[in-house]
Amino acid sequence: MLELSQSAREELEAYFDERGEKSPVRVFLANSCAGMRLSLALDQPADDDLTFEADGFTFLVSKELFELTGNITVDLGPMGFDILTETPLELEGGGCSGCPSAGACGG
Repeated sequence: MLELSQSAREELEAYFDERGEKSPVRVFLANSCAGMRLSLALDQPADDDLTFEADGFTFLVSKELFELTGNITVDLGPMGFDILTETPLELEGGGCSGCPSAGACGG
């Protein structure tokens, strides 16, 4: 199951209102300077995806990722979208050699 908070729904509605067409939104695992984290991107369905409908939006999650996360909630925090999971992920990785300072990478 995937849930969408009211604030996240409003932010997605504003985004797509400017573009005129709603595209599927993928929940994926991204590597950033702060480490591995769940993120969102516009995408098209793949063969191994689970599809979730939430408040008029289509979300895509690979079966493999969903097995790790369990239920997902998409919320909006002070720094953008927060993807909360039923099962806490122990993610490793991250760290940038190209960051000018540890604080500059954010996360």
